Amino acid sequence: MNFNFPLLRPVRILLFPFSVLYALVIWVRNTCYDKGIITSTSFNLPIICVGNLAVGGTGKSPMVEYLVKLLKDHFELAVLSRGYKRKTRGYALAEASSTALDIGDEPMEFHRKFPDVAVAVGEERIVAIPQLLHDRPNTEAIILDDAFQHRSVKAGLNLILTEYNNLFTRDWYLPTGDLRDEKRSYRRGEIIMVTKCPEDLSIGDREETIREINPLPGQHVFFSCIQYGQPYHLVTKSETTIKNSMEVLLVTGIANPRPLKKYLQDNSKTYYQLSYNDHYIFSIDDLKEIIKRFQSIQSRNKIILTTEKDAVRLVKFQMELAGLPFYVLPIQSRILFGEAGLFQEKVTGFIKNFKKQP
Repeated sequence: MNFNFPLLRPVRILLFPFSVLYALVIWVRNTCYDKGIITSTSFNLPIICVGNLAVGGTGKSPMVEYLVKLLKDHFELAVLSRGYKRKTRGYALAEASSTALDIGDEPMEFHRKFPDVAVAVGEERIVAIPQLLHDRPNTEAIILDDAFQHRSVKAGLNLILTEYNNLFTRDWYLPTGDLRDEKRSYRRGEIIMVTKCPEDLSIGDREETIREINPLPGQHVFFSCIQYGQPYHLVTKSETTIKNSMEVLLVTGIANPRPLKKYLQDNSKTYYQLSYNDHYIFSIDDLKEIIKRFQSIQSRNKIILTTEKDAVRLVKFQMELAGLPFYVLPIQSRILFGEAGLFQEKVTGFIKNFKKQP
């Protein structure tokens, strides 16, 4: 297996003293919660928290979408996110007129894909949940997106994600590494999902990873991989197929584009990349740069490709992009080793068996 020690990254090694201080701060904070000095609030309905111990790139959005698809036809569901990088503050419920600037790119993506599911944002989940329940009183379960480390709300089911090529067990604390929570916090999760695995992950590597994580009795470790769907046009929604004769301009601002670049290496003739920061808000100057870069590609068989997360921040330029081959690549999670049924059983069983207090 490919071990990755962020502690040894040359650019970040100088920040090691700050990471020790950061680790101390989060240890004190978690200890205060564990000892009841700071309390968590429970709500009288099933709450599923999807989170991780590291910053960005573990595949939270595809996993939230996986859960929504799994549950939306059986329960009155709601999704609550922070709404990172939006231009508003406080609680907001997604509406038909909402944009990524109003609620954030990931919540906007959820809202566009699942318009019948309540999607809300709020920095303080403990405040936002009552407001969400006021707006949608028939809600039967809430999915908390990226809230594991906050602890102000006590979820009934915690789903912790860790990337196969950067397991939390091998990581170090910010800013030297990527950990934003203690390694021991994995013990608070009912389910651990190892994400972005190779599709052909062997049984041996699976067992080795489980031994490294060392789950507690009652914890279950699942494994998932990324699957890319059929690219569709940002404006017209017409579909295309990426072929090995095609040249691709990849436009993306996501935390971890490595799997996407590997996909293009395997499926296109060549690709060029315009990289932006995670959650980047595209400007008209960026659009001009994208078009100029695309026009500089000599091949006639060429397209522009972006992610669904980026697309919600680019759709405001749909008039300018309507005449260009500007495509969006959908992504979804797939659970490996034939355990999708077991995962569904654990998640739906949690909701069905949730005992409300009188």
